[in-house]
Amino acid sequence: MELYFIRHAQSYNNALPDMRDRVMDPPLTELGQRQAEAVAQHLATGINPEMSVGVSEEDTSVRRRQGYGITRLYCSAMHRALQTTQPIGQALDLAPEVWVDLHEHGGIYLDHGPDGGLVGYPGKTRSEILAEFPDYVLPDAVTEQGWWNRDHEDWPACQGRAIRVAGQLRELAEQVGQYERVAMVSHGGFLAVLLKALLNHLPAEDIFYHHFNTAITRVDFQSGGKLGVRYLNRIPHLSPELVS
Repeated sequence: MELYFIRHAQSYNNALPDMRDRVMDPPLTELGQRQAEAVAQHLATGINPEMSVGVSEEDTSVRRRQGYGITRLYCSAMHRALQTTQPIGQALDLAPEVWVDLHEHGGIYLDHGPDGGLVGYPGKTRSEILAEFPDYVLPDAVTEQGWWNRDHEDWPACQGRAIRVAGQLRELAEQVGQYERVAMVSHGGFLAVLLKALLNHLPAEDIFYHHFNTAITRVDFQSGGKLGVRYLNRIPHLSPELVS
């Protein structure tokens, strides 16, 4: 199974000069909308270099294919990820599937300072998501009471969630086989922790895998439980003025 991690496009909070002004579930900025359209077109029609490994050095070469051939598309339930995924799903003619556990570290929350502390909020309700994204496939965990509805998630809890998702990805790879190509739209902090979980070096606070907005990372699930990391933080679809 080929797995493509995609960080969401630039959100309102990403662009804030003062993080005290952050909102709990930010939408994309205008730049973010352009980034999302760019990555969607790239995944659908862009030139995708692939390494073909032969039995000898002479047989090993690079071939090019048009588009990524994505067969499944997942995203988190956070607004910025839902918005990023929309043009991707349209370009690939795929119905996005919401995977709640792909959310960013912390969940839906705001920091109310010394007096109020970190306060969790519900997140978008099922009706709110379907009103804006009617073709998305939602799990039962997204209800009319929202999908978060709990306190702020700390880093140990986030790491535990990443280990759980890593195990589910390995199970998915066994079920679908080598020819499935899966894309997941998630978040910078969680993607860094998830990669560490897949590569078996959690906890490791001194390591962080950075991703630009809409950057693509590819991990291949191979036979015998082996993983192949093809590339990290790739942004061939973004012109210099779109990088953030």
